[in-house]
Amino acid sequence: MNDSHRKSDYPINPLILNRWSPRAMTGESISHEELMSLFEAARWAPSSYNNQPWRFLYARRETPHFEKFFDLLIDFNKSWCNKAALLGCIVSEKIFEKTKKPAVTHALDAGAAWENLALEGSGRGLVVHGMQGFDYAKAKTVLKVPDEFEVLAMFAVGKKAPKETLSEELQKREIPSSRKKVSEIAFEGAFRDHPRT
Repeated sequence: MNDSHRKSDYPINPLILNRWSPRAMTGESISHEELMSLFEAARWAPSSYNNQPWRFLYARRETPHFEKFFDLLIDFNKSWCNKAALLGCIVSEKIFEKTKKPAVTHALDAGAAWENLALEGSGRGLVVHGMQGFDYAKAKTVLKVPDEFEVLAMFAVGKKAPKETLSEELQKREIPSSRKKVSEIAFEGAFRDHPRT
């Protein structure tokens, strides 16, 4: 990646700075071992009381399950996910397994697991792209998600391809995005609203 697209204001691990969400993929499969390494990374995320509420449902493109996941996507995401090696859905248990009480931080915990997966994939040179553009209600039904679990997001994983393989519209968007300043997201003492620009 051209590092002119992103510069941190403070020193951080390059793996974090260089993780982004491309869309251009080759359509090639990834190995079982590489796939399991992504889930292994997710497995080691922190969670409240070590509850580990996350579950990853997935379909590799060479299996009959792929079309079921693909059909959940909105048309825009279908336009580039057709070259994904894998489509996945992240769900999270809304109650603690042991106490059956509400797990207020379940989505936060699942997000930590997702970030581990995304960083591991990025470090391996893979495309890992999260999405909210899909039919949540249909996903819950089609993927047989129990009532005590919430559907949070879908994601695509694949091998990187040149951006020229995308439509002209998507090629323009195939660059790492910027982020808000630290001063806009971290407040000492109490919350304060940052002026909108």
